[in-house]
This record gives sequence, C-alpha cells and structure tokens, in this order.
Amino acid sequence: MSESRVSPKVLAAIVGTLLSWSSAFVVIRATVHVFQPVELALLRQLVAIPLLALLLIGNKWVRPTATEWLLISVFGLGWFTTYIIALNTAEQTIDAGTASFLVNIGPLLIAIGAGVFLRESVPRNLLGGAVIALVGVGLIAWATSSSESFSIVGILWALLAMVTYAIGVLTQKPALKRISSAQVTFLGAVISVIPILFWLPAAGETLSTAPLDAVLGVIWLGAIPTALGYALWGYALTRMPASRLGVATYLVPPLVVIESYLILGEAAQPLALVGGGIALLGVWWSRRA
Repeated sequence: MSESRVSPKVLAAIVGTLLSWSSAFVVIRATVHVFQPVELALLRQLVAIPLLALLLIGNKWVRPTATEWLLISVFGLGWFTTYIIALNTAEQTIDAGTASFLVNIGPLLIAIGAGVFLRESVPRNLLGGAVIALVGVGLIAWATSSSESFSIVGILWALLAMVTYAIGVLTQKPALKRISSAQVTFLGAVISVIPILFWLPAAGETLSTAPLDAVLGVIWLGAIPTALGYALWGYALTRMPASRLGVATYLVPPLVVIESYLILGEAAQPLALVGGGIALLGVWWSRRA
C-alpha cells in the first residue's frame, strides 16, 4: 500500500479511533473526581480486558518471543498503565482541552522516534504538517483554558502521559510484525493491571457508592476508548507507518472541544475554532504525497 493512500477500511478505523479516544478526555474529566486516578485506570482496564478477549476469536495465537514479550510489556505498562494514570491525574486539575493538547504533542515524538528506531521515512511535509497542527492545538488550549484550570503539577502529569503515549506506539509497532493487533492489545491490557491490582479493594469500595453516571463513565472508558479504540488503532497501525498514523491524532483536540461543549458545557471560543481549522490543515499537509 502506498504511504500516501489508505484503504476505506483503514480510514474507517482511524476515524473510529479518533472519535473514541476524544471521548475519553471528556469522560475522564467527568468521572475523575469520583474515582482516584489509579482506581479509574484499574476499573477501566477490567472492563476492557474481557472485551479485548472477544477480539481474539478467530485469530491464530502466536507465542511471543522474549523480545516480543519485552515490547508488549513496555507497551502495556507504558501506554495502558502509566499513560492512563497520568492522564487521569492531569485532568483532576486541568481541563479536557488542555490535556488533549499536551498529550497530542506525542505525534512529534512518534514521527521522530519512528525514523530513529523503526527506520521509517520521515518526509519533510510530515514534520511541516506536525508543526502546523501543533500551532492549531496550541490555539485551542489557549482559547479553552481559563487561568483557574492551569496547574503546573497537572501539566507535568499530562506531559508524562504524552511521553508514555509515544513510547507505547513505538513499542507496539514492531510487536505487530508477527503478532495480530488483537493479541498484542489484549496481552498489553492484561500486563497493565498487574502492578495496580493492589488498588482493587479500594476501587471496588468506591464503585459501590459511586453515582450511576460515574459507573457508566467507567464502562464507557473500558468499552469504547480502550477496547474498541485500541483495537481499531492496532488494525490501522499494522497497515500504515506509525509516524503518519500518529499525526492523525492531532484531530483529537478539535473533537474534544466539541464534545466538551456538548457534554460538559465548556463553550468553545472562536479562537478555539480557528485552532481546530489550523490543526485540520496540518493533518492535511502531512498527508500530501
């Protein structure tokens, strides 16, 4: 397949990924004040793991090599455990739009890392598009964040989420050469809960007294952004370069702005809409042949 073209199925997988992942920022913001960050991460994964197991039906099970186990472990502990906990913690003190902006600096690291570690080509227009899109999401963050919403600690947690997101992509990609995306995602999710099972009793106690909307939020996070979103992402990642797919996630912040307005009542300012347009321009530029 040409790097400048994607099939309709891959395009649909990308769109589904972006929609599901953008909803995660909003739902986390709405539920993280009910659950502690680690509790929310653990419950989210416990919902996702059985659903990810269903995706294994009909797929041949491949026994991972030692190197593949290492890649899958870093992917699971990085992107599933550390990323989710860091993002949950960040959204305790910063709004969903700002968090999505900071996390979506990640594709710049992915593009560079893919060239250095995965030996993927990094064309000039890809980096140019990334810079354009970065300006766009920067305007979104500026427009949608009040001074009260900013927290240095929250920003640092969001930056940690950004770094572990990039690490997750770069370790997942080589593991997909021989193993299906469904198996890699499932194993990564299972590994991710091992270091946080200690919080299971506390998570269960919080869940028993949580309001219905918070419980539904946990189910949504596990079923849609995690199970469905990561499955669609893995499908697309096996069929296109990690650097190009990573840049497509610059569309997440404009989606978060819209969803935050509809669900949380966070009104998007005109400057945020301008930033969304610039982000779209950056994604288009990066996709030019």
